[in-house]
Amino acid sequence: MFGTLSKLKTHLNDNHEVEYHLPVGEARLALNPLIGKSLTMVHTGNIFCSNCGKKTKKSYSQGHCYVCMTKLASCDLCIMKPETCHFDQGTCREPEWAMSNCFVPHYVYLSNTSGIKVGITRYTQIPTRWIDQGATQGLPIFKVSTRKMSGLIEIELAKFINDKTHWQAMLKGNNDDIDLIEQAGQLIPLIEDKLQALAAEYQDIVIERLDANIQAISYPITQFPVKVKSHNFDKIAEVTGILQGIKGQYLIFDTGVINIRKFSSYEVEVNHD
Repeated sequence: MFGTLSKLKTHLNDNHEVEYHLPVGEARLALNPLIGKSLTMVHTGNIFCSNCGKKTKKSYSQGHCYVCMTKLASCDLCIMKPETCHFDQGTCREPEWAMSNCFVPHYVYLSNTSGIKVGITRYTQIPTRWIDQGATQGLPIFKVSTRKMSGLIEIELAKFINDKTHWQAMLKGNNDDIDLIEQAGQLIPLIEDKLQALAAEYQDIVIERLDANIQAISYPITQFPVKVKSHNFDKIAEVTGILQGIKGQYLIFDTGVINIRKFSSYEVEVNHD
């Protein structure tokens, strides 16, 4: 197979296990059947912007050329920090894109990755967001009508729990199960005053407290790495070894791990047993 990489495509089956496909150009390679087999990816040295298709010497914001990175709303700082949304100031890079992506329902959630964490995602991205993080459990706790509001609530909860995943720890094994419902019951009262203040300040935005079930997620892994060593196409063009598992956006080889999402738009040749 030959083409540019993009983030792993995922599907949660009836047994709550993630099924993975590796996009290579227009083709998709089913990865779960390759666990325990040899897999090789060779970077040609070419990178093509995922938006405009032009060749670029360096990838920005997971697969963009520099020009697209500076122009696209999806690459703006407010995507990583929704509380910095500047739409109401009239300076949004792409107002129409924002209406379709930021002014739509978002969830605030708790997940179990390297430990309990808080996060946010669009309504269309559950459970995909949890899978991409390597979470073994996920629980939506709030539904709100804008991305900015989800970010404002996340900030308050992050005063008490992590809002980031320690990816090395996540790849070394699965964290013990956590009663996320109980944790939510303990956390939400801590921010109740702030929730009321936000509701009063943003009266046109709905903040809905959810009563959801915990989503369990398992990953196709035969062996976790004892020590996490990262492969990097920018340093060594060839990644090869026995595929021992997949978690989050990482392929786990007996020779190291590689974050596929990080190398979006890199042109590769892929061979397998």
